[in-house]
Amino acid sequence: MTDPSPGSADSTDSTDSTDSTGSAGSAGSAGSAGSAGSADSAGSADRTARDDRAHTGIERALVIAAHPDDIDFSCSGTVAVWTDAGVDVTYCLVTDGDAGGFDPAVPRSEIGGIRQAEQRAAAAAVGVTDVRFLGYSDGRVTVTLELRRDLARVIREVRPDRVVIPQPVRDLHSMYGSHPDHTATGEAAMCAVYPDARNPFAYPELADVEAHTVPETWIIGAPDGTTPETARHVDITDVIDRKIAALRAHESQTAHMTELDDMIYKWNGASGRSAGFPSGRMVESYLALDTR
Repeated sequence: MTDPSPGSADSTDSTDSTDSTGSAGSAGSAGSAGSAGSADSAGSADRTARDDRAHTGIERALVIAAHPDDIDFSCSGTVAVWTDAGVDVTYCLVTDGDAGGFDPAVPRSEIGGIRQAEQRAAAAAVGVTDVRFLGYSDGRVTVTLELRRDLARVIREVRPDRVVIPQPVRDLHSMYGSHPDHTATGEAAMCAVYPDARNPFAYPELADVEAHTVPETWIIGAPDGTTPETARHVDITDVIDRKIAALRAHESQTAHMTELDDMIYKWNGASGRSAGFPSGRMVESYLALDTR
């Protein structure tokens, strides 16, 4: 299971300006996770941010994550918005989640296959059919040349206009948000974006796939250091039911979570308030990097 913390609900205050790289209601100053109260202090009258859907103007996106369910907790609402707009989205999971699950009666040898099937069902709930697994061991992900190479191959094959990745650095405010598999996956993905995927002379074993430069990389959660120019906020209010359906597809991870719906509404509602959206809007937030 991914972290039981608002990974995509890290706070950023927002105005309703949009920048040239396709922001979703560009934001104001960044804060730390769980600081929605700072937006509350501004008063509801100041919550005028909006998502103009400029971020949907791409053809292909690649979402990279460490485990099955990571994407669904953090950014599957955004994915649903994109696929509804005609964006072709691919998932790349570094592990099968074989160290997950809560039922000791299920043989450990079966967990990886169960979680793969759950992730494919969850992906279908938000319009994704291309789901790829790299097969690394759950709980043992490190930033190796082999992982960088494998991610670079996927980037070259998919040729995305945008890559979405976990935060590559530890968040000292969130133990769960800093699972070592998440941070290692984020750092390896950044290395794959630059320089590995674009350098035709990196990794001779990738000579069969043409090099590709990723124009934009989104880091999940709008971490500390996000600025008005780099913040992206996606309003997922109209697809929140599909995000929850995707999470429910991970039965081995979420069947025991009787308050899952309320938790997701709380997280994404806090993200919306922190970003300056009107009360009741559900939002997923990111730091966008120009990686051309």
